[in-house]
Amino acid sequence: MGQVRAMQGREADQAAVAALSRDLRPALLRYFERRGVPADEAEDAAQEVFARLSRREGVAAIERLDAYLFETAANVAIDYHRRGMVRLRGSHETYQESAHAQADFSPERLYSGREELGSLLVGLRELPERTRNVFLLARLENMKQAEIARRLGVSVSGVEKHLARAIAHLSQRLGRTP
Repeated sequence: MGQVRAMQGREADQAAVAALSRDLRPALLRYFERRGVPADEAEDAAQEVFARLSRREGVAAIERLDAYLFETAANVAIDYHRRGMVRLRGSHETYQESAHAQADFSPERLYSGREELGSLLVGLRELPERTRNVFLLARLENMKQAEIARRLGVSVSGVEKHLARAIAHLSQRLGRTP
């Protein structure tokens, strides 16, 4: 008897969610768009709302089901924006063949790259030790100039000068203008 009542309750819940979807989906899509969810992702967000409601038992018994729907939608919108911040949604670039095409791995390009790398290593060895250290910390370790200055016990302007010397020397060694 309890299973029959549970099945009837589940069917009533599914019918209530289906009616909400039919009646309030357009309003829900507008709700998401007003809260900064792009139109092409608003449908996914709306679907997430209905999926959450479908998983909940006793939906049909909720007195103000439309208010509950929009409360759930508010949580989905918050989750959407939170995921966007974590995934740095705004900083992604769209794929462009010219910018993201496969690199040229021809034998000539590989040889040229090895030659360039060899010249760079020779140029690094030619630099005074402190200048070389400043350059490596800045370019390979991605340290800020103030942090390099603290670490090496020099002024920030000293770090800037060493960095400028290293770049000028390596550019000259590679046959490029700084």
